[in-house]
Amino acid sequence: MLDPVLLQTFLAVAETGSFTQAGTRLGISQPTVSQHVRRLETAVARTLVARDTRGVALTDNGDAMAGFARTILAAHATADAYFSGAATRGRLRFGAADDLAITQLPRILRDFRRLHPQVNLELTVNQSAPLLRRVHAGQLDLVFIKQTAGESAEGTRVATDQMVWMAQDGIALEPGEPVPLIAYQAPSISRQMAIDALEAAGRTWRITCNTRDVNGVLAAVRAGIGVAVFPHSLIPADLVKVSQRLGLPDLPAVDYVLIANPTVQREPIDALTNAILSRGVVRAV
Repeated sequence: MLDPVLLQTFLAVAETGSFTQAGTRLGISQPTVSQHVRRLETAVARTLVARDTRGVALTDNGDAMAGFARTILAAHATADAYFSGAATRGRLRFGAADDLAITQLPRILRDFRRLHPQVNLELTVNQSAPLLRRVHAGQLDLVFIKQTAGESAEGTRVATDQMVWMAQDGIALEPGEPVPLIAYQAPSISRQMAIDALEAAGRTWRITCNTRDVNGVLAAVRAGIGVAVFPHSLIPADLVKVSQRLGLPDLPAVDYVLIANPTVQREPIDALTNAILSRGVVRAV
């Protein structure tokens, strides 16, 4: 039987890409993280994590283990909640950045509602900046948003992702012509990143599509009318990263962060926070 403590540590390494950051998330030392991963590798007689000077990456066996670990830990949480008899109750006004709709988040929310039927979950989907304002104003209890990496120490960081230029495979840009930009309506973190990066590089640009949601961005990119700034891990299988091929400027990374309203009931917030942290939400489905 696989030890849930070892699985939780392994998932933290998988999601942060760092033994040190995994330790910070779990409140344990970096040597303890390394020890847990080694014990798990010994238990399954497989190498799960490839370590080199450039960082940490999962092996093929590690990718498989991450999926098993999420399933096992979710089953443990379900069993604990069932047999403890301590049902979480209350109201939870939850806000999520709209591009997270193409991750595991909808499945996690479905499972959360099944596990905690006495929590009245209210979902708001919007851009990150408006959601942050609403949680600070007390209009939401918990938000799951993107912020420029390292921008704020507020909240709980779930993962870090690199923003890249995304387009339809085969798209070409004419030399000297403005970059055709597909963007969310302002205010938008990805829109501002795109404009700032292009202007810093001395590139001209023009908006070919203004949209309010991620489906609009993806539809426009699939139509071939321009390029968009998008989280690397969330690029759908039919679209590609074109940053280097088209000679477009580098972009910052983003943190996916859970930020809670400190004035409201903690129990529902902690329950959903733990569900998101344990399931590795930030990857495309």
